[in-house]
Amino acid sequence: MPNTHHSLHIWVDADACPVAIKEILFRAAERTQTMTSLVANSALRIPKSSYIDMLQVGAGFDVADDKIVSLLTVGDLVITSDIPLADEVLEHQAYALSPRGELFSSDTIKSRLQMRDFLETLRASGIHSDHTDAFKPSDKQAFANQLDTFLNKRCHV
Repeated sequence: MPNTHHSLHIWVDADACPVAIKEILFRAAERTQTMTSLVANSALRIPKSSYIDMLQVGAGFDVADDKIVSLLTVGDLVITSDIPLADEVLEHQAYALSPRGELFSSDTIKSRLQMRDFLETLRASGIHSDHTDAFKPSDKQAFANQLDTFLNKRCHV
């Protein structure tokens, strides 16, 4: 039975979310009794839990993102590295946290969108190749710390 002393729901843009981050989220969901839903185009293995579920959506561009936006409520937390999704989440008065531990804010999201669009333009013109740094243990630790801080403020656990 989910904890009723808070209504926080964690939504995970799960297709590209690292396994290590999902494992942190699973432990946090149990510890804080917070509903956590993984949304993905393909079925994912999740632990048996009253607090964790998986929503499989159809294939297609932004289908999982659109599903998350349609289900989230004010104050929910969305785990995503997708900058446009993070922007939409913030517009819905919810929170967005990247798997690398960056808590997106309305102060920084527009510049992040502009940088993303600029890099996309460079890639399309062949000037810039797509290079994302490998996910490191320090990224995992930054995420765990940021999630813990966020949940402690909102769940009083």
